[in-house]
Amino acid sequence: MRFMVAAGRKYVFDFDSTLTRVEALDVLAEMTLQGNPKRDEIVKEIQKITNLGIDGDISFTESLERRIRLLNANKADLQNLVAELRQKISRSIASNKEFFHEYSEDIYVISCGFKEFIDPIVEEYNIPSDRVYANTFRFDEEGNIIGFDETNVLAAHNGKIECLKRLDLDGEVQVIGDGYSDYVMREAGIAHKFFAYTENVHREKAASNADHVAPNLDEFLFVNDLPRNLSYPKNRIKILLLENVHPAAFQNLSEEGFSVELVKHSLSEDELIERLKGVHVLGIRSKTQVTKKVLDAANKLMVIGAFCIGTTQIDLEYSRKKGVVVFNAPYSNTRSVVELAVGHIIMLMRNIFTRSSEIHNGEWNKTASNSREVRGKNLGIVGYGNIGKQMSVLAEAIGMRVYYYDVADQLALGNAVKCNSLEDLLSVSDVVTLHVDDNKANKNFIGEREINQMKDGAMLINLSRGFVVDIDALAAALKSGKLGGAAVDVFPVEPAGNGAFETPLQGLPNVILTPHIGGSTEEAQRDIAEFVPNKIMDYMNSGTTVDSVNFPNIRLPKQNKSHRFLHIHKNVPGIMAKINEVLAKYGLNITGQYLSTDPEVGYVITDLDREYDKEVVKELKNVENTIKFRVLY
Repeated sequence: MRFMVAAGRKYVFDFDSTLTRVEALDVLAEMTLQGNPKRDEIVKEIQKITNLGIDGDISFTESLERRIRLLNANKADLQNLVAELRQKISRSIASNKEFFHEYSEDIYVISCGFKEFIDPIVEEYNIPSDRVYANTFRFDEEGNIIGFDETNVLAAHNGKIECLKRLDLDGEVQVIGDGYSDYVMREAGIAHKFFAYTENVHREKAASNADHVAPNLDEFLFVNDLPRNLSYPKNRIKILLLENVHPAAFQNLSEEGFSVELVKHSLSEDELIERLKGVHVLGIRSKTQVTKKVLDAANKLMVIGAFCIGTTQIDLEYSRKKGVVVFNAPYSNTRSVVELAVGHIIMLMRNIFTRSSEIHNGEWNKTASNSREVRGKNLGIVGYGNIGKQMSVLAEAIGMRVYYYDVADQLALGNAVKCNSLEDLLSVSDVVTLHVDDNKANKNFIGEREINQMKDGAMLINLSRGFVVDIDALAAALKSGKLGGAAVDVFPVEPAGNGAFETPLQGLPNVILTPHIGGSTEEAQRDIAEFVPNKIMDYMNSGTTVDSVNFPNIRLPKQNKSHRFLHIHKNVPGIMAKINEVLAKYGLNITGQYLSTDPEVGYVITDLDREYDKEVVKELKNVENTIKFRVLY
């Protein structure tokens, strides 16, 4: 990629909490005070003094003197410190090592830290010792650190100002750092710009005095149009998570560098349209409806993550036409759903809720009436997918005979018996459990006719979709005694939030009603919060669409020192020829090209081994029938 670089521009980097994720003297204290009974207390005091100095609340000289007195360190400890610091390079600094090598002659390090540990670290980034300005230690005859060179200008308060003055650098000077001592160089008028580096620590004093806040080096390089590992900084990619998804999802995406907003509830169509302005990724659960109107308004939206199994709340076909990739969590909560179903079976067969209600009402009624073991009973599983199969395994493990029915040809697990029709399954089952998908054709899949095909006194369990069962027909069968019990976790109409709720099933004996909590366990929600963000990050970081529910699936090899173009287009003849014609026009060499299509959409990824002119991007975006285009590297 070609970058326009201002002639004579110089870059002045801080070291602690900028080039590294830590304050080096704090780390040294933790190492040298091992075994000291007051270690934690002393380390906290050193950290407190460090922050006072960084924020300018005490003079740097005082901060340095007080910390060194507490350190109890020796020259021999510095080797171990350097080894530790090498493991704590700031993430975006490490990923943009090429920038430091290419621009090393224009890069300076001005730090109130110490050359003894800074030089070995920055040397690996092609920054020589003569462009590192920092303090130096004083040692006694035994190598103990007893002080610092007080004649060094950087040992004095506001020493960085004087240091930069003496350097008298030509051209525009930009300072990148995290604290008071960095932004005062801009305030003093000897630096042209100050970038508050907040990847490791956000100091409000520095951020509020900055020309630009840089959450990472990618942002700094982007603003300056400099060579970088990512074409577009992740902090500029906005993610909106709704419906109180597990906090781990927020943490995972934030740690990856994305800008994430978390909302605890679902949004109406108009509210969603307003909140999606400038948003690239939307995360939802089952309540938020992503309609055509929403998708038309969300002009920057690239990905939707459904933190659940179902996707009927999303217009998948229109999302595909708009180039919006959708991921869900088809496996993460299967165990939770199955365990609840097994629990329901046992509770219903033993008539536990009737006995429990009697005790709550002060009545003791010890009886075996209507209380049966599940062992030896026939379980009918309708829908033999991920959940149905796991249900089959657990049911056999507790001694049930398993029958299953599925519209697709599914291989039986264990001793499960396949039924050729739904009627065959219903007529033989003591308990029927539903695990069908959210296909709209499944509405009232179990109605009056199907219930009448069930054995007298059989139990029905629905943890799939609310519209699958005709609730009125179920209520009538329970009242008449045709069915001996039911457990229902999902309903045809569910409220958007917690509060009042009514159903014809309320108050009926031997009926378990739960508020759509089949997959709502801590373990399942955490698994979903890992799975869906990983899919989102795979797509945003590499273009991989494996496990997308609405898009051609492509698994991409790891990109290595090449640029990657992602082109989503209508699946019409001639698109590939036009794309490659543009690439050939600009003399670009293709190192890898990957295409996958469905009847409506094509998705092609092209890897290039050389820098490219930005004009090629404009031409690719303007190829006829292009839906979306982006550059990854």
